[in-house]
Amino acid sequence: MLDSATEAGSIEALMAAIGQRARRAARSLALAPAEAKNAALEAMADAILQARETILAENRADIERAKQSGMAASFIDRLTLDAARIGAIADGIRAVAALPDPVGSTIAAWERPNGLQIERVRTPLGVVGVIYESRPNVTADAGALCLKSGNAVILRGGSDSARSSAAIHAALAAGLSQAGLPEDAIQIVPSTDRAAVGAMLKGLDGAIDVIVPRGGRSLVARVQDEARVPVFAHLEGLCHVYVDAAADLDMAIDVVVNSKMRRTGICGSAETLLVDRAAASTQLLPILEALRTAGCEIRATDEVRQRFPTAEPASEEDFDTEYLDAIISVALVDGVEGAIAHIERHSSHHTEAIVTADEAVAAAFFAGIDSAILLHNASTQFADGGEFGMGAEIGIATGKMHARGPVGVEQLTSFNYRVRGTGQTRP
Repeated sequence: MLDSATEAGSIEALMAAIGQRARRAARSLALAPAEAKNAALEAMADAILQARETILAENRADIERAKQSGMAASFIDRLTLDAARIGAIADGIRAVAALPDPVGSTIAAWERPNGLQIERVRTPLGVVGVIYESRPNVTADAGALCLKSGNAVILRGGSDSARSSAAIHAALAAGLSQAGLPEDAIQIVPSTDRAAVGAMLKGLDGAIDVIVPRGGRSLVARVQDEARVPVFAHLEGLCHVYVDAAADLDMAIDVVVNSKMRRTGICGSAETLLVDRAAASTQLLPILEALRTAGCEIRATDEVRQRFPTAEPASEEDFDTEYLDAIISVALVDGVEGAIAHIERHSSHHTEAIVTADEAVAAAFFAGIDSAILLHNASTQFADGGEFGMGAEIGIATGKMHARGPVGVEQLTSFNYRVRGTGQTRP
């Protein structure tokens, strides 16, 4: 691993070579049969498990360095691996292997009156660049998803997870080699120099077709500001849970507590709780007591604090904050329309949930909110490609072009039109 003091010229040459190798590998992968890709994925999963002790040792070194630097607890949680999480990484790779191969599948087909047969067929994007922080599991998720969808990938992890990511990447490379696929299909940038990120954002002389950032607001904002290639990204996960007057109280408690507290440092963690003002007398206090018992700090409007005085005062800024911690903002709203209005003002269009037994209210919530993921009577923590049956995800996109929501194998493809005729000419 090269350090951040590497000379700019060396970084440019390094990144140019990585891009060229990735482009060559992408051409091979586009033609690779599903059986070869699946064999590589299975071998990669096996290699991850065989390298478990090495990966854990490297991860402990990353964690120690992160603690010494004063990294926040939520980022430490994202960084941390254990035996169960490594097992989950291997399981995720196998789940990707079990998915249908998207490459070459027909999305639509029709015949024109002149006899032309037209098909819209999935094709790989080419080379995907993934820039991420603190999450060593992204190394495996991105590698597996890109391989399955016939794309080469260039990974640039953060310095905080450099050793963990390198150990995982070594296992992925071993799996590729065992299956006879080019190891350049999954490359990791061996430098923590920020210039490497800049080179990727410029597209490596046309080698990179799309960039996917996974990290904090500053990273994603930089990528969106500087990228000269398309970006699949979201700035942050300002996720909401709305508890309607028609909600079952026990269900509401379970959904709210899980949405906030299962893992507070992920982008699908709820940051704001909205409760129907019509149900405040029956639902608000039990839900807040359950959150407090679970260890959550509550920041609330004056109206809520009149009923729950131990809550901290919430500022307007709190409702625009992705805490990524055991903190939640709370407000009362006038029914589903009030919830929709609040979410429209404050949401990052990532994930929102409603708890209600009234199907018409749930339908109004779904129709009125323009977020990538909407849930009815379920935790926001399900905002995850693995939970959607995609095996894994390379990220969650909140834009509206090409990919939205969890980015899995299908979202990592484009398409072309294939037209077959019998000698037709255009008059």
